[in-house]
Formats: sequence, structure tokens, C-alpha cells
Amino acid sequence: MSRTDTLLLLDFDGTVAVGHGPVHAYARAAARSLAPAAAAAFLAEATVAVEAVGAPARAGERAGGGSRSADALLPLDGYDLVRVLAEQHGVGPLALSAAYLASRHALGTDDAPVSAPAGLAAVVAELRTEATVVLATNAPGIRLRPTLAALGLGGLLDAVLTDVGKPAGMAAVLDRFGAGDARGPVRVLSIGDVWANDLAPVAARGHATALISRRPPPEARPTWTVPELPELYPVLRDWVRADGRTHPAHPTDTARVPARVTSEG
Repeated sequence: MSRTDTLLLLDFDGTVAVGHGPVHAYARAAARSLAPAAAAAFLAEATVAVEAVGAPARAGERAGGGSRSADALLPLDGYDLVRVLAEQHGVGPLALSAAYLASRHALGTDDAPVSAPAGLAAVVAELRTEATVVLATNAPGIRLRPTLAALGLGGLLDAVLTDVGKPAGMAAVLDRFGAGDARGPVRVLSIGDVWANDLAPVAARGHATALISRRPPPEARPTWTVPELPELYPVLRDWVRADGRTHPAHPTDTARVPARVTSEG
């Protein structure tokens, strides 16, 4: 039985499931609402931009990407990037909503392939009796469980929470598992690729966070940052098995919960 005083929160898209397949599927579905020439222009731009998501920042480039001010609404992830580009090319909100749902219906298929980080299933299987392991995603439940099974995670998670509504909805997730602030009986480590959604609400309560990113945004204050999830495994094992509070985050003004929410997992 999983321990209830140690909670591991895992994001889905970009964390447990990696690869741009679903995002490209989203872009292709969005392009169907455009005239052929406009669709081709949008897809050409989106394909290049999506493939650059997660690449290391070039020298002199802001970690958040682009040249806009720190207050600008930069894309949070691949889905958000496609949305921004699609809107610029004239795709309307109803078409975008339908395109997103189409991409989720293709999740894990040849049209929207994903893979798990190397060794993830083995690590979760190793630690699942020593921590409560929960998947929390903003995505709907469409094709989620068969995809998790294909990734080797079927039956290894204590809970799979969909349509969470991060960042604001993360508070309800923490409350559900009795995780108040870091002085309480439940300690938390949240792992994800989007600081604003996956980690900031957890850091605001003083718990530990791990950001999977090669381009961490300037406002991010995670406990750990790694470019790929497998690099976190030694830290993850140590944190789960530690008797005390291993490198907790500290609630500060920089760990405020942003108002933005993205459709990603």
C-alpha cells in the first residue's frame, strides 16, 4: 500500500508523455479550418516552432523565448504555442477547441505518438509502495488510460486526475491528499514541464518541485531543474526515502500562483 505522507505529483504532457506528436496533430486539425494556402503557411510556421519547443536557449536569448517584455504572455508549451500561431493565422476559438479535442482522440496513435522517458515505469514501480503517486493533468480523459498503459504505467498510479484546471485547480488536488503547507504531515514533490501550471501552486505552499526544462522561464523557482526526467531519478529516490524534509521549497512572493491556464496535460 502506498504511503500517504509522501505525495508525488506527475504532470502528463511533456513529463510522463514526451514527444511533439499530439501538438503536431493539434496544428494539423486547426489547419483544416483554413483555406489551402493559409493552412500551408500556418503549418509550415507551426512545425518549425513546435520542434524548437524545449530546445536550449541560444546565447543572449531570454530563457522564456522571444524578445517580448517579461510581462508579455509568452506561450507556456507546445499547445499554447500552436494556439497563438493559429489565432494569428485566423483560426477561430470554436475551430481551435475542436482541433484540440481531435488531437486528444489521436493521442498515442500513429497520428499523435508519444513515448515515456527512459526508465520511468521502473522507477515508479520501485517507489510506488513508498509514496502516493498521482498523475494530475489539465487534459481530458480521452485516450489517457490506454496511452498510460502503452507507456508502461498502467496500474502503477494511485490516482489519475483529469481536467484539473491548473494552476488554480492544483489547490484542490493538494487539499484532496491532505497536503497543506510544508509544515504539515504530508510532503509533496511536484514534477512537471510548466512552472506556472505544474509547480508554482505547489511551491507556494512550501513543497518541493522539479522543473523538466531546457529553457526555464525567468520567474521559475523550482527546487530542482533538469533538462530530462531521467536525470531526476537519483534525486527522486533520495527524496522519497529521506526521513526528513529533503530540500523543501520555501514560499516566497516569487512562488505566486499565476492566473494563466493552458490546455496541456
